[in-house]
Amino acid sequence: MNRLVSRLACIREVAHQARKFLRPLPDSGAHAPLPPPLPNGRVVYIPGRGETFVREAPGSGSGPTVVLLHGWTLSADLNWFSGGYEVASRHGPMVAPDVRGHGRGLRSEEPFTLEAAAEDVAGLLVELQAGPSVIVGYSMGSSIALLLAHMHPELVCGLVLASQGLQWRASVRERLLWFGMAGVEYVLRFGAPQGITDRYLREAVQQSPPLGPYRSWLKAEARRGDASDIAAAGKALGNFDARAIVGGICVPTAVVVTARDHLIRAEKQRALADAIRGAVCVEVDGAHNAWMVNPVGWSEALDEALNLVTGALDGQRIWGREPRQEEDVPPPRGVPATELVSRRG
Repeated sequence: MNRLVSRLACIREVAHQARKFLRPLPDSGAHAPLPPPLPNGRVVYIPGRGETFVREAPGSGSGPTVVLLHGWTLSADLNWFSGGYEVASRHGPMVAPDVRGHGRGLRSEEPFTLEAAAEDVAGLLVELQAGPSVIVGYSMGSSIALLLAHMHPELVCGLVLASQGLQWRASVRERLLWFGMAGVEYVLRFGAPQGITDRYLREAVQQSPPLGPYRSWLKAEARRGDASDIAAAGKALGNFDARAIVGGICVPTAVVVTARDHLIRAEKQRALADAIRGAVCVEVDGAHNAWMVNPVGWSEALDEALNLVTGALDGQRIWGREPRQEEDVPPPRGVPATELVSRRG
């Protein structure tokens, strides 16, 4: 009986969100897609793999390179323009590629896999001579970051994992959600209808009015990706399971928990931190789109997470020299970003 009640509650919640999302759109007129200030970008050839678009900044900090990996359906610019670029470059040189099939990322005839995306990042870091680096991932980017740390540990000296769980099909709610993703995958293979993007941006601008001037740019940027690759990436995420690999992660790690996330529940994100040796949680008051609608809180949380990871690296012999032994690496320590904000206020 309790299980039936739980399932009905899940269905009602999904139906309510769907009705809200599908409200008619007002006529907002046409506007030029003028972008916000962005770091310099260029196309980089990754030997044996192809070309990808990368944003770079020299950084004002003295730490290792910080690599930003964006989430599903996004691009580096969409995910990080609202504060991520600026925060990352405070800590060291910043590199932010578009993941294969997304934005202006690498296009391949091979089917999209998260493992292939991780190999792309590995090849990029070798080409740029940027490893070992601190890898920052958001959602899908965190899945790629975990795979990169597992497959190429020599290229990773720290991790910041945002809005990420160990796996996403444990509960009834998650199975219902990812069952619905099968329909999303089918739609995406023919290109996302413009109305879906418009409705998503309407909700985002209502929650964060400063996004208004960039609405046309956000819409244009969201349509850059390859529909087939993005659909395959969604399917790959539904099947992703990190439980077999997180036990081998032995670099300083911070997990940024989006505390009001309905896609990946906060307790799932905290479980990821519990599964990684020495990992610490930094919390931000926001949902899965906190990076867009709560840029101040999101930037505070990201900055704190990077402080924790780079602070734990202080004194280690890295950047091309022999690192400390695993048992000598101090675990990161810290406080939730919400506490950090109140202290600074």
